[in-house]
Amino acid sequence: MSNRGSFSNKLGFILAAAGSAVGLGNIWSFPFEVGAGGGAAFLLVYLFFCFILCFPVMVTEIAIGRKTQLNPAGAYEALGFKKWRILGLLGIISGVVILSFYNVVAGWAFGFFIELLTGHFEIGSQFSTFIKDVFKVGLYAMVFMFATAFIVSKGVSGGIERASKILMPTLITMILGLVVYSLTLDHAFEGIKFYLVPDFSELTLSVMGNAMGQAFFSLSLGMGALITYGSYVGKNDNIVTSAAFITLADVGIAFIAGLMMFPMVAYLTDGTMEGAGQGAGLIFTVLPGAFESLGPLLGVVIGSLFFLLLSFAALTSTVSLLEVPVAYIVDEKKIKRNRAVWIMATIIFVLGIPSLLSNGYSGFFSSFITYVGAENATSFMDFAQNVANDTFLPLGGCLISIFAAYAWKTKNLNEEIALGYPNYMGSFIQKYLNFAVTILCPLVLGTMFLLTLLQTFFGVTLF
Repeated sequence: MSNRGSFSNKLGFILAAAGSAVGLGNIWSFPFEVGAGGGAAFLLVYLFFCFILCFPVMVTEIAIGRKTQLNPAGAYEALGFKKWRILGLLGIISGVVILSFYNVVAGWAFGFFIELLTGHFEIGSQFSTFIKDVFKVGLYAMVFMFATAFIVSKGVSGGIERASKILMPTLITMILGLVVYSLTLDHAFEGIKFYLVPDFSELTLSVMGNAMGQAFFSLSLGMGALITYGSYVGKNDNIVTSAAFITLADVGIAFIAGLMMFPMVAYLTDGTMEGAGQGAGLIFTVLPGAFESLGPLLGVVIGSLFFLLLSFAALTSTVSLLEVPVAYIVDEKKIKRNRAVWIMATIIFVLGIPSLLSNGYSGFFSSFITYVGAENATSFMDFAQNVANDTFLPLGGCLISIFAAYAWKTKNLNEEIALGYPNYMGSFIQKYLNFAVTILCPLVLGTMFLLTLLQTFFGVTLF
């Protein structure tokens, strides 16, 4: 482990892994997914997936990483299951695809920081024009990828852990302050009602599939990130409590992001919530107007600081996404970390160019593919997101559970988890994790994967 690096302590791992989980998935996509899913009904399903299904997968991924101290592909082979190596490669590929379009969105956030810093509040109403400016957004995305690569190049403790210890507490403090502010706005109660009072008529298969994809994307599951981070964890660390803290941090920040967002939406729409699910641009179209209402000086300060911190949140996630393929190259190809980092950063930035072009600049990439049964073509960015988030990640979680239960065996999984958790054997948590990994996760995740696959790509709705 000393040659690969490691986290200096348990807190460093929790903050880094929580940083991987907490990012644009919580603050950018979570509110609009909640809005599109009808509000509280989506929230309840999301919480179910996070705690009942994602938590066991998270513990399993960390355990596999710590046991082998290798990247996702090498981990399965090191455990004696060479044929399962493809599952690790699937996770690495998923992470690369996600980072390719995620970095573009991070460029949006960083760009909005620059725009609001100059007092350009109209940028919210000009969002569709802004994302078509591929040269400006491309520059912002390039700066963001450079910052990501710089942190990863500094190593696990000196780069990833140190950055997380600064960025995460700052982000949480700022979001809590904005929640307090948003709750004082006119019509805030209408936003809270939409967010917290469920309408179960909105609970469709599509909503459940989106909630599952959001949970896996937000918690960085199924893409090898937590296997990789787990490979830097000490044998005396309690995996179960670490996973619990990471899950709580992720869910908690996603929840308070909704408390911040929906009162602002209600304020700007005079209590009308029909547009709350308008799409991924929600945070970019809504917030600048809300910040402008604070006045020219305070609005600039709060608005620019928010989007800077949103960029910080994105940075903790892009760091973990880049670390996955970097760890693979370092372990498998024996390339030095610094060189591996810049090679992968360059490749992923280039892979993100189609996503950059797919927001109105290029007709080809903006209307990239039409699924069977779909009325309108899907942009390349949405296509990549549907493939990675809604299919690869849940599939990865399902197969990881099957591997742990039926190939590696729960006996070996339990022995690894018990290191650092003396009271684990025979406990309720052991019984639940065994049940979840053996039966619940493969059954539910496998079923949801197949149903979502049929509905999203083939227009077949079975229920």
